[in-house]
Amino acid sequence: MSRGRITGLTVSDVRFPTSLARHGSDAMHPDPDYSAAYVVIETDAPDGLKGCGLTFTLGKGTEVVDKDLDEIISNFRGFYRQLTSDGQLRWIGPEKGAVHLATAAILNAVWDLWAKQEGKPLWKLLVDMDPKQLLSCIDFRYITDALTEEEAYTILQNGLVGKKEREEQMLKHGYPAYTTSCAWLGYTDQQLKQLCTEALKDGWTRFKVKVGANLQDDIRRCKLVREMIGPENILMLDANQRWEVEEAIEWVAKLAEFKPLWIEEPTSPDDILGHATISKALAPLGIGVATGEQCHNRVIFKQLLQAQALSFVQVDSCRLGSVNENLSVFLMAKKFQIPVCPHAGGVGLCELVQHLIIFDYISISGSLKNRMCEYMDHLHEHFKNPVVIVNASYIPPQAAGYSTEMKDDSVRKYQFPQGEVWQKLLSERNIQLK
Repeated sequence: MSRGRITGLTVSDVRFPTSLARHGSDAMHPDPDYSAAYVVIETDAPDGLKGCGLTFTLGKGTEVVDKDLDEIISNFRGFYRQLTSDGQLRWIGPEKGAVHLATAAILNAVWDLWAKQEGKPLWKLLVDMDPKQLLSCIDFRYITDALTEEEAYTILQNGLVGKKEREEQMLKHGYPAYTTSCAWLGYTDQQLKQLCTEALKDGWTRFKVKVGANLQDDIRRCKLVREMIGPENILMLDANQRWEVEEAIEWVAKLAEFKPLWIEEPTSPDDILGHATISKALAPLGIGVATGEQCHNRVIFKQLLQAQALSFVQVDSCRLGSVNENLSVFLMAKKFQIPVCPHAGGVGLCELVQHLIIFDYISISGSLKNRMCEYMDHLHEHFKNPVVIVNASYIPPQAAGYSTEMKDDSVRKYQFPQGEVWQKLLSERNIQLK
């Protein structure tokens, strides 16, 4: 039976005024409004299923219309390359920036639709795939000097051993998470204390603190959080690309007394050699370097791994070219024996990346050592199938799809600028300006 031909693609600019409460505030982004370009793909299949995808911008997508879904998934590598290698759009990439985020939104919707038509959550669709079918979804162009398709096949074949037991473990216990919601840079000390107290009561043992704006503030806040969570729990730091290379080394050395597991994004996400310098300098202090949420593509990850520039890989489900490109990074990380600890938060990133990291454990990494997935307690109420956290762990989703579908009412209310929430806010701002 045909899965149907794609007949329509709609895009909505959905924005949430998170800056009002300083949610998401860090050293480089003091007042973010979490937003999403929300894509819905429709087909003429009688089941009426829709594929939903999201990212933080969108570009050219009209060529997707009139494609047959069977045609796409039977040659997913070719379809991926068609989107990323368009003769005109490639000039404003290639495979980076707005055009690559647009690719992610479209491909995320395709994966959502495919999983829905198979009646499986995305992680289960991937887990049940034959290794050769999985590899057919990946574009190995530009990374074969680090990982060949044959090596990737061997990794997936080795991952078959114990896979059933690991799947049962995930279903029973979930995937370990850490929280960033307690220590945004814009929060007061009192908020930090209150949120850490509540998180500890809820079973959280891994905490991340935003740093980078003021050293004395960082020392005070890290001391406060470390005293709140105790010496046995895990503390991480995140500078959101604030520092120069030498500045990062000196600054983090002054925070070493608080025993952070890693410093995240210490400098420009494009500075591979800078990350390598920082990583080498901080290793004697027992502090790793984590980065990846703003890595453009698999090639940047390849170079970070080859240069021994990071201790933790932080993939992003919407920054890279959807599931397809994330798969290549998971496989490279496995070869280089670097744990993957995904970036999440924003709008829907937790919903999406849970599928990828659960699949990674079951089919690729086979390990939970030094592995955890970021969690932020923001905006989940706008999704039809929000994440479920139990005992500070992601419980594998059971609904078919990629958990990307937003509630119609949320899309309508928060659509920019015509949604009622933004109409009210913009009206109030106009009044204040007058």
